[in-house]
Amino acid sequence: MRSFGTLSFGHYGPLGGGRQLTAGDSMLQAIDLAQGMDDLGVNGVSFRVHHFARQQAAPMPLLAAIAARTSRIEVGTGVIDMRYENPLMLAEEAASVDLISGNRLALGVSRGSPESVVRGYEAFGYTGSQDPRGGDIAREHFDLFLRAIDGEGLAERDPHSPFGGGTGLQRIEPHSPGLRQRIWWGAGTTATAEWAGRLGVNLMSSTLLTEADGTPFDILQAQQLDAFRAAWREAGHPGEPRTSVSRSIFPIVTAEDEMYFGGSAGSDQIGVIDGMRSTFGKTYAAPPEVLVEQLQNDAAVMSADTLMLTIPSQMGVDFNLRLVENFAKHVAPALGWQSTLATA
Repeated sequence: MRSFGTLSFGHYGPLGGGRQLTAGDSMLQAIDLAQGMDDLGVNGVSFRVHHFARQQAAPMPLLAAIAARTSRIEVGTGVIDMRYENPLMLAEEAASVDLISGNRLALGVSRGSPESVVRGYEAFGYTGSQDPRGGDIAREHFDLFLRAIDGEGLAERDPHSPFGGGTGLQRIEPHSPGLRQRIWWGAGTTATAEWAGRLGVNLMSSTLLTEADGTPFDILQAQQLDAFRAAWREAGHPGEPRTSVSRSIFPIVTAEDEMYFGGSAGSDQIGVIDGMRSTFGKTYAAPPEVLVEQLQNDAAVMSADTLMLTIPSQMGVDFNLRLVENFAKHVAPALGWQSTLATA
């Protein structure tokens, strides 16, 4: 594990006791938390994207705001649902955020997670899918998105245009060279991980896999990472791809930590999500020295170069910053992590 960051669901709404976290609160707190993490030397901050829900749905303005207020930390998503996206608009926005951040974008995309509505992407105008989950739409959009960020000409120039004219095909603007190296695909199965490897993008693996054969979650996920890297090499892509896994990890350092997370630790579970039998990873909650031993025995955490901590963002900036700081101080160094401050 060379890098770690956070993955926030960005929940907002009623908190109980008459308290309310608004959408504005959620975004402004996310900016403040990212600034604090940047000061700690943490590597990345990402947001899970859900439409028709009280969560982050339009991440690009938030990423741009964070990028403008920080200097080292990667800004990203985990993941954008490509069924809902205009590929060329997303390519323009991604290039813009990448340029604003100085190439610190880590954009995770995929077919998306289960929705709170029925085929919500159709309400956005994307119809005609032959797949009950819209996977064909997602891959078609992703293909065009990659062509756009690679600088391929996609629209015929108008030779009579008063804004320069010319002939041939025009690429989208702005263009950020090398952006493809900062694109991640969120894979839920070994097959999609291999597809991402052949395509030449990075791999993002979450806290569940839509596979279940009794194999422990961390082993199943490590096998997925291995298959991805093998597909990358077989396709002849240069260099080494990046890989990330997500975990719910809570270092118990104070009595307050014990109160909130003392009974949270559990084991892998098998269940059905989005109609598919799936394996869910366990939650880690223990004193730092116990967490170090547990995570050193997690095959996927030790295989991936990046670990994303899922955080309870609705609990506020101070609480989450302390959680991240405790992990950075007491756990991460034993797993091979080094703060970005040490290399600044």
